[in-house]
Amino acid sequence: MSRAFSHRPDVLEAWLGLKEAVTSSMDRRRYELVTIAAARRLRSSYCMLAHGSVLAGAFYDPAKVREIVLDHHAAGLDEVDVAVMDLADKVAADAASVTQADVDRLRELGLSDAEVFDIVAAAAMRSFLTKVVDGLGFRPDAAYRELDDRLREALVVGRPIEERR
Repeated sequence: MSRAFSHRPDVLEAWLGLKEAVTSSMDRRRYELVTIAAARRLRSSYCMLAHGSVLAGAFYDPAKVREIVLDHHAAGLDEVDVAVMDLADKVAADAASVTQADVDRLRELGLSDAEVFDIVAAAAMRSFLTKVVDGLGFRPDAAYRELDDRLREALVVGRPIEERR
């Protein structure tokens, strides 16, 4: 990210401030699930690898993260996590297609309006970052080649990983 924003470090600083504002009240695991759903829809290998690594390091084993990435509906997640990922996916794909029913589904599952806002904001800010990184042609760092093979293959959904270190 440093290279991607090297010409405009003030933009990176602003994005990091926005990220902090959105995530400060969010459960970290939920944020990672939202990010994975949005990044998958946006075909961002960069973000999938970064956040899939976090999920695999802090919350699940690599096989479970792979299941979540390939089909979060069939990965054994609870209904709230599935609904959260569904909304994040929909925001990333076409925010104008989000309906009141989408929001009501999360409310019925016990989420507050502030939690729904955080999900939408996290998916929207992921869209910004992926567009910048991919728009500038950056590829994920070669260090991601060290991930579990099956997980790495599932996380590379767009640009391939850098060859060199």
